[in-house]
Amino acid sequence: MSGTREPMPPATVAGAAGAVRALLRLEEGNEAALVAQVAGVALGLAEAFCGQMLIERGVEDSLPGSVAWQPLSAMPVRAILSGGEGAVDRDGCGWVRTGDALTVRYRAGLAVDWAGLPPEIAHGVAIMGAHLFDNRDAAAVPPAAVAALWRPWRRMRLDRAKRA
Repeated sequence: MSGTREPMPPATVAGAAGAVRALLRLEEGNEAALVAQVAGVALGLAEAFCGQMLIERGVEDSLPGSVAWQPLSAMPVRAILSGGEGAVDRDGCGWVRTGDALTVRYRAGLAVDWAGLPPEIAHGVAIMGAHLFDNRDAAAVPPAAVAALWRPWRRMRLDRAKRA
């Protein structure tokens, strides 16, 4: 299964950059490009750590034909837009079955925008962005507080998902 995801919306990166700037007490426009870059990286790290898409975006998965239910790659799924018979379970995992190989289009994400993110995730992104900004010349260990903030939102798949 392969999937393509829409990039992080610029408004979300701008919101995260504002939070990083506030944490660092930087004035608007000061080091703006670098702050936006570290905010984008921090958002990506948060998604990777949590194992789910944080901001709702479009996703396309190419699936082989199968009469069995197949899990979609991104979660939490908000809506399956096209492709075979689809269902979303209570955990936000999307499922599709079809007899032919096809591309499934769907929307996935925990929140609609930056303001809709849980405060723990947003604050962890701000701390991580500030850490990346302050330590851009060295390979410093990320703050443990970030993992503590994000851990309750972490989803891990230890085995291939199955649906009856």
